[in-house]
Amino acid sequence: MPNVFPRRFSAHLTLLAALLMGAAPALAQTETAQTGASPVGGLLPLVSVGEKWIQDVESYTIRVLPQDAGKPLGLEIYSPTFNLADYVDGRRAAGYFGDELYKKNEAFTTTFTLVGPGGTVAERRYGQNREHTWDSLFAGGLGAGTYTLRVNSKGDGKNSYALRVASPFALETSDFTVNARSNTPEPLLAARLNVTPDWVGKAVGILNYDIDGPQEAETFVVQPGGKRANLTPSENGKTATDRFTITPEMVGEWQVFIRVLPTTKQYSNAVRYSFRLGDQPVTARVGGFNPPAGAKVENQLLVDVVDPQGRPIPGASYTLVGESAVRPQLPPGYVPISSSILQGTGNIVSPSEVRYQPGFTKVRFVARAPEGQLAVDAVAIYGDQRIPLTGVPFEVAGRTLNTPVNVPLSPGDYPVKPTPVPGSTFTPPLPGRVTDGVAGKVTIEYRVLTDVTLITAPDIVNACDVTQLTASARTDFPYRLPGRLKLNLPTGWTSDYPLETSGDFSGGQPLRLKVPVRVCRSDTAEAVLDPVGLRTTGTARVQSPAGANVTRTVQGGARASLTKNVNAGAQNYAVTLVFTVDSTLENVRLIDPLPTGGSTPAVRGPLQLQGPSLANVQPRVDGDAILLSRVIPGSYTLTYTLFSDLPADRVVTAPDLGW
Repeated sequence: MPNVFPRRFSAHLTLLAALLMGAAPALAQTETAQTGASPVGGLLPLVSVGEKWIQDVESYTIRVLPQDAGKPLGLEIYSPTFNLADYVDGRRAAGYFGDELYKKNEAFTTTFTLVGPGGTVAERRYGQNREHTWDSLFAGGLGAGTYTLRVNSKGDGKNSYALRVASPFALETSDFTVNARSNTPEPLLAARLNVTPDWVGKAVGILNYDIDGPQEAETFVVQPGGKRANLTPSENGKTATDRFTITPEMVGEWQVFIRVLPTTKQYSNAVRYSFRLGDQPVTARVGGFNPPAGAKVENQLLVDVVDPQGRPIPGASYTLVGESAVRPQLPPGYVPISSSILQGTGNIVSPSEVRYQPGFTKVRFVARAPEGQLAVDAVAIYGDQRIPLTGVPFEVAGRTLNTPVNVPLSPGDYPVKPTPVPGSTFTPPLPGRVTDGVAGKVTIEYRVLTDVTLITAPDIVNACDVTQLTASARTDFPYRLPGRLKLNLPTGWTSDYPLETSGDFSGGQPLRLKVPVRVCRSDTAEAVLDPVGLRTTGTARVQSPAGANVTRTVQGGARASLTKNVNAGAQNYAVTLVFTVDSTLENVRLIDPLPTGGSTPAVRGPLQLQGPSLANVQPRVDGDAILLSRVIPGSYTLTYTLFSDLPADRVVTAPDLGW
């Protein structure tokens, strides 16, 4: 094909040669194999009939696969305008292509409309002239999807034209009209049908309409291997159908031809072909053309869409507005900067629109990539404080980063996925929104979980004896938290030591406050953790000198208590330990020190245990501790005989608990 149509979209998008040009040698080979004659004449022109035709609108499908999105479509038309000199007063002019007007005083128009998933891509209406021209309908790239080119003529006549698209695209249709002309008596290719292996055993139907009988033209199909199968020529205004049951040998490309016979009585003959698999339409490839040497370019538009450095913007294209305006089609977020006319005439409307005069026109649009940021930080919600956190990992846009950070991103909405932090909870934040020139922000809020305990040891004392209160603030949160622990003592409890302390605590490092307190009446003390206002209590009871006990509050709210009573006997003492627990515990240590100071060491007699029947606890003595391997909620009573020569007021020792 002569290089009469220089084509380019962006810096590298080139409107390629005719779709079927590479198949021309195969056509020649097929014809030679069947007839021994010279190569076939080429490709049939397509035709749109204005009135009284079985098909009002001619439709062609173009499929853009995801891997081909943005590639130049290169949709071109040869002879889209009706040529009044093509067939005048019953005779043909030189270069006859097939345009025929039956009422010469009536206007005739043809509209080409390319539509896709987003609506109309390009539309152009052509009137009448006295020459065959060719036009670039749409040269740019398209997004993935299925597009339809519709051709509709108005007027009493028919307009012959040819279509082509750039590789790797193809024009496909199941029902279409061609124009067979008597000035090209060689067989001309109408369509290529791809028969696939899954069609084996099924029936393929090839239909033709209105050939006007066998004296006008012959039509046939060339199957794989060069096998020719004649098709039945249809009569005037009727349809002829030929059906083929597909065998494995038939799999491959079928070429459908038509040849006008010397016995014809008309200059040109509009013929409609249809393809069916069973009763369902199937598409074949059509189109392709070589414009004759010297053919006039009626309208050619070349469009560059580049960045400020002059580099093509990937995925950019353009859209046509009417017949004289063009706008860039930019990837999401790109901002138009300028537009210019490099060649041709027209005017600049805005950075995103140019109006041009028909002819050879070259336009350039410049746009910049969107620029934005997303700021992500994290805070600990701790009481009424918001404590900034550094180094907290999170995920955004497929990346893992640490707070705080500003992430360069193109405009859009970006979900931020926080990483769990021990000792806290969080609610997933709303996606961060980035717009051009504006930074979005997302703050991850971690609500800190803390615990405060208060231990009274011993919790049973003689009147105005001293016990120790130990308040502890704990958390699993790994970041340091400021805290203030304070004790509130009831009436009758006094201490000479400070009742509050301040400091930081975190996972593995609690904040503690230990205070000796003189207890002169049974009552309850309170421990408070600020700034969260978390509170807990501890009780001490005053009793006779014959007893002592301890109560512990365990993390999670569990409580355990141990009461000790000593009764004097004739030459020994009966000791009773009552252990009460409201949760299952492992490896409990009942610490019961033996009294010291007698002339002979004190001796603990054998242990006796009563408790829940399901507990199955076997107590074991380990020094001053009595070990219980596992206890379940309930009350346990241990008794033993204490042998000591100490007086009664010296044998009572304070018990304790551990696990």
